[in-house]
Amino acid sequence: MTALTLSTAAAPGLRADAIVIGVAKGAKGPVVAPGAEAVDKAYDGRLAGVLETLGAAGAEGEVTKLPAPSGFKAPLVVAVGLGSEPEKDSAYDAEALRKAAGAAARALTGAKKAAFALPVGDASDIGAIGEGVLLGAYSFDAYKNNAPSNSAAKDKNGKAPLAEASLLGGKPRDKEHKAAVDRAIAVAEELNRARDLINTPPNDLDPEAFAAVATAAAKEHGIKVQVLDVKALEKGGYGGILGVGAGSAAGPRLVKLSYTSSKAKKHLALVGKGITYDSGGISLKPAGHNETMKCDMSGAAAVFAAVVAVARLGLEVNVTGWLALAENMPSGSATRPGDVLRMYSGKTVEVLNTDAEGRLVLADALWAASAEKPDAIVDVATLTGAMMLALGSRTFGIMANDDAFRSAVHEAAEEVGEPAWPMPLPEHLRKGMDSPTADIANMGERMGGGLVAGLFLREFVGEGITWAHLDIAGPAFNEGGPFGYTPKGGTGTAVRTLVRLAELSASGDLG
Repeated sequence: MTALTLSTAAAPGLRADAIVIGVAKGAKGPVVAPGAEAVDKAYDGRLAGVLETLGAAGAEGEVTKLPAPSGFKAPLVVAVGLGSEPEKDSAYDAEALRKAAGAAARALTGAKKAAFALPVGDASDIGAIGEGVLLGAYSFDAYKNNAPSNSAAKDKNGKAPLAEASLLGGKPRDKEHKAAVDRAIAVAEELNRARDLINTPPNDLDPEAFAAVATAAAKEHGIKVQVLDVKALEKGGYGGILGVGAGSAAGPRLVKLSYTSSKAKKHLALVGKGITYDSGGISLKPAGHNETMKCDMSGAAAVFAAVVAVARLGLEVNVTGWLALAENMPSGSATRPGDVLRMYSGKTVEVLNTDAEGRLVLADALWAASAEKPDAIVDVATLTGAMMLALGSRTFGIMANDDAFRSAVHEAAEEVGEPAWPMPLPEHLRKGMDSPTADIANMGERMGGGLVAGLFLREFVGEGITWAHLDIAGPAFNEGGPFGYTPKGGTGTAVRTLVRLAELSASGDLG
């Protein structure tokens, strides 16, 4: 992973492969952003004009490379777009810095060292830039070049990610600046671990393998771990998880990760959907919808990464992560449409569609989480295609049984740069899940399917417990080209939102 350092050195004398500067869209053309004063001076104050001649406008994600001026030890200047210039006396948005740093880091694949001279106002800017660099430099190539164990992953051209990023304007001896870098490293490393899990082929990441990864990380970071295998699930009566995993040769697992702090006053429970491969089961997915279904465990990956990040940061809050892991496959032993499952809560569910399996494993995990009476539960899942139709491929939906909590989750997501949108839970849609055979069916009205799924999950949240549901079906897996700090493939979305919720809970600001 890219190394981060803080530096007060001046850009001209810094030994590096490149100097990264920011450029914004001004009213009359590109504007050189603060942090690049020494670079602009070396161009006799005409850097903006040079960039405009080269076609740069300062648009978000735009990268322009040009030779460094005479006297610089670095041979290259990389100008990265920050989007619109902020109003007078206003700072650049943290997400703009994060995206710009990510785009520059990706453009510098193969470089050994780059100095980032982007606008820095305070420690939060340092953290945003550092986070963007580490996320933008991500690469997953474990299965290429016959080198699955190669720790220095390379891109398709055989180049390793940027090796070191020096953040100019950062003060190595400043406690806040150092803390911001340490936080960026912990969060980004764990988010990238989630990306690795999402990108791992399902033949190498079944429920047992996922549980083993979680167990190893938990032991490394002082997190208590409990893994329920098939026998334990049967003994406990986890009918939802068992029903989904019944058709696979790889048995399901329920993993509980418990991080505790002696100073904690709040307990936050996180629940993640972990379908390591989703064929749809007997309700088989149509052709063209199976190829990326290794990503259906993105919710569990996000929860796992968030709990480990919280432990690494030593937050003063108790956080319990529940990973509901199963593989949804068709076979002679698979659950059929029309079958009735008795859930861990005791409720019975008529399975009308085996491809609506995520809500079944989550239902058991939600009830298990509720038994510990946490202050709040947040579940994360690639749950419905309907949410993608509603919000597109970059925004996740938020549902909750408490309007104020839903707003708090939305604010946290927006604060860390994860696009999200609050969604309702219309009561009239609940009737569509009434079953003549069981307590509830796992399907309801087709229209508003994402909201129906949320209403189903609400049935399995303990009475009086505040709960939110994040449907990350859209942004969890990027099938298009990379942008900002987001790579192609697994994105690790929701990790930063969950960590931020834990921080707010620790400080008493979550409610």
